Amino acid sequence: MYFIAHRGNISGPNLERENHPDYLLEAIDLGFDVEVDIWFWHNCSLSDGMFYLGHDRPQYPVDHLFIEKIKTHAWFHCKNLDALSHISKFDGTNYFWHQNDDFTLTSKGYIWTFPGKGISDKSILLAKSIDNVDLKNCAGVCSDHISLIYGIMYI
Repeated sequence: MYFIAHRGNISGPNLERENHPDYLLEAIDLGFDVEVDIWFWHNCSLSDGMFYLGHDRPQYPVDHLFIEKIKTHAWFHCKNLDALSHISKFDGTNYFWHQNDDFTLTSKGYIWTFPGKGISDKSILLAKSIDNVDLKNCAGVCSDHISLIYGIMYI
């Protein structure tokens, strides 16, 4: 079962820290996977462009070494086409893109599943709260409250 900290959040939304590289590493160090919002942006001074983390906009620049460091624990939510194209060049990354879809398939074959939709044994359930989270028939859960969900299941 995958327990995924949404944008690095483990015990509720933290808008000031979500997607910050240090925040993501803290969640990983606690044993959780992380959902990461990633952009690839072409900057006038950088002809090749670079990766940034951030939900609504590119905020935190990160290099290839950071992506390599977290890729085994990261579920990269690509926020633009360039991010989708460039992240696919990293072997072993798990990435996806979606807008308002009920389901989307990740690069590793998991079904990113919105709340209230059907689930399967390959589903990663997005849980906005800990109420009525049924984890019996899914591969994992992604939430801002992942430590509480983990605690209910295993502690």
